[in-house]
Amino acid sequence: MKTSNPLRIGYVVKRYPRFSETFIVNELLAHEAAGWPIEIFSLGPCIDSHFQNIVSCVRGAVTYLPSEVPKASEFWRLVEEAASQFPGFWRTFEAARGENVRDVYQALCLVAEIKKRGIDHLHAHFATSATSVARLASLFSRVPFSFTAHAKDIFHESVVPEDLERKLNSADSVVTVSDFNLEFLQNHYGAAAGKVVRLYNGLHLDRFAYAAPEDRPPVVIAVGRLVEKKGFSDLLKACAILRDSGTSFRCQIVGNGDQEDALRSELTRLGLGSLVELSGARPQSDIIRMVQSAAVMAAPCIVGEDGNRDGMPTVLLEAMALGTPCVSTPVTGIPEIVREGETGLLVPQRDPVALALALKRLLGDAKLRIQLASRARRLIEAEFDIVQNAQRQRELFNACARERSQTQTGQPALCS
Repeated sequence: MKTSNPLRIGYVVKRYPRFSETFIVNELLAHEAAGWPIEIFSLGPCIDSHFQNIVSCVRGAVTYLPSEVPKASEFWRLVEEAASQFPGFWRTFEAARGENVRDVYQALCLVAEIKKRGIDHLHAHFATSATSVARLASLFSRVPFSFTAHAKDIFHESVVPEDLERKLNSADSVVTVSDFNLEFLQNHYGAAAGKVVRLYNGLHLDRFAYAAPEDRPPVVIAVGRLVEKKGFSDLLKACAILRDSGTSFRCQIVGNGDQEDALRSELTRLGLGSLVELSGARPQSDIIRMVQSAAVMAAPCIVGEDGNRDGMPTVLLEAMALGTPCVSTPVTGIPEIVREGETGLLVPQRDPVALALALKRLLGDAKLRIQLASRARRLIEAEFDIVQNAQRQRELFNACARERSQTQTGQPALCS
């Protein structure tokens, strides 16, 4: 097993590219900039209608694994092929018992690619089907694997605790994106979560130049998919309160999603047509310009009825890097970045009155905006630089390779 740098990393994701998953693209670009070759394996085709411009900077090839389960004869041909290439395969095939047939099939397709492309390590994003496939492929091929657990894959009502525990136990390393997530996993999964480390997502800071928010028009901006967990319905109610209080402002909500019709209806019902604009999805280059032109970023995140919630919204990191002060809610890991009165303002979730008061406070106080924004930028530079965080991730990949090598040669493991 290869243990020297650079390792060839196979990224396993549910779909690629995803318009909203710039944190994955940032990670890929940072590894490639460090000279590590990347291969991307997508379980399904891209279904987004727009693409972020930074996707074109990724050099790694994308392989779309077949998603239609074939006839039994083809399935068993792949099984026999894998068995001929990987010693001990039949013992590990026991792990496929009870698993989703498509996951098993895609894992078999993936092990063929591992052999052909010389993949040294698999890393999946989200502890869902991507991790199921990476786990099986790792067991079949003995290539180490790790995954990043975000939020929906931890907290949503559809999460099966036994399945997540099995993945935590099987992985060579696990990353999660906030201290809140880490504590939750440790409290709920005990020893199975012993390998989980907190590693923040990051930004390429040279793409997010800071500008002090001293002279900004009274614009409130919000960016994200138009889904329940973003809390944009609360933002519309807060905008109505601001209007009724005589506050001068405009609001732009950027994104699309399954709640767009409901939000447009609410916007009309509240009579906000001249003050609030639903701008649709925009590329990151446009969003950077729009965020840096606004006086305040609103991210009124909530815990959805189905348990879904944000882990640590990338848009907050971007706004804080750019110098736009943020108002958000204490959901999951958000207080780790938006620290009340220090790097931003926090209000209770589902509280439009408190949200309106916080927005009004920042719209009318340039000195406070500058104080919060300057501290926020320093925090982003210290904790969310993707160059540094991706280096830490590569150290984890290296440690996994060393431990596997020592385990398979019967030597004591040194990795922790």
